[in-house]
Amino acid sequence: MAEFIVGVLLTVAAVGWVLYPVLRPATVPLASSEPDVVDPEDDLSPHTVALGALREIEFDRATGKLSDEDYAALHRKYTAEAVAAMRAESVTPPRPSAKPAAAQVGRPAPAVCPTHGPRPEPDAVFCSECGRRLGGVEAYCARCGTSLEVDARYCHACGARSAA
Repeated sequence: MAEFIVGVLLTVAAVGWVLYPVLRPATVPLASSEPDVVDPEDDLSPHTVALGALREIEFDRATGKLSDEDYAALHRKYTAEAVAAMRAESVTPPRPSAKPAAAQVGRPAPAVCPTHGPRPEPDAVFCSECGRRLGGVEAYCARCGTSLEVDARYCHACGARSAA
């Protein structure tokens, strides 16, 4: 008889444990004390939309839904949209200066891509068009940290391939 009572109690406890999430009262989330908290899914800014589209075409290509030709065309399109949107968001009006821009002291020379010329980004390390490492920017090996020559394709210390 004791075994029967223990069995019934264990069964009731197991059924209660399984059904608790279904039967518990619904909780209403309290209003956030921070009204500026934004759900990342609600961000519909142009660069977020373009970056989301890039993630989608990467996934579609990886799952075989998108051919390499279609992927290349869409990748170019969405990359250009994302870069344009991020540039538009980061544009700040120039401050008036008594000196011409080239004569300002303490300003580094603009980074120059051998293919696309001077880059508009003041602190660019890579070309925003082709991804090549820009001249005049000191580079380090990602694997061992050794300083690399300007146009090095491989690290002379460990042999790892350079970023660009």
